[in-house]
Amino acid sequence: MSDTDQKLQNFLDLFEKWNQRINLSAASTRAELTEHLEDCLHVVPILKDHPRVLDVGSGGGFPVVIAAICLPESSFTALEPVHKKHAFLRTSARELQLSNLDAFAIRLEDHPAHDYDAAMSRATFDLAEWLSMAVTRVRAGGVAIGFEGQRRDDLGEVERISYAVAGKPRALVIRRFT
Repeated sequence: MSDTDQKLQNFLDLFEKWNQRINLSAASTRAELTEHLEDCLHVVPILKDHPRVLDVGSGGGFPVVIAAICLPESSFTALEPVHKKHAFLRTSARELQLSNLDAFAIRLEDHPAHDYDAAMSRATFDLAEWLSMAVTRVRAGGVAIGFEGQRRDDLGEVERISYAVAGKPRALVIRRFT
């Protein structure tokens, strides 16, 4: 097993342990967590060319912890205003030795940086709302990324990367900023 695969498994172990005490997610079985992991791994190839990434509404670390494990050369900023979830993100960064992950217990509107290469959010905001909000956080040439469970036609000009997880259709929705 590679170091990356081991860290991913260690993250799932840590998530399970914490989820029993503080309800990080409705996902409660290893199979459900593995589905979340598989879903989040689809964003990694897109992020590899974006060295500074913002994740908004980071919750239990899906996808930011996954991406930080897979892309150790990139820098990740996680925003999670719920203190117990923020504590989990900080613990994940420490225990998994992710020096490339910084977590802050603040909302997007309170975060001062506006020059990320990529901004992503998964299941935090309405997708159209997220893509509109992300424009204020991404530099020219950057991307905003959202996760789509059901296809929507109200998102404007976006690129979709379709895939399936456990037989369910999913897509990454990407808006590029010039």
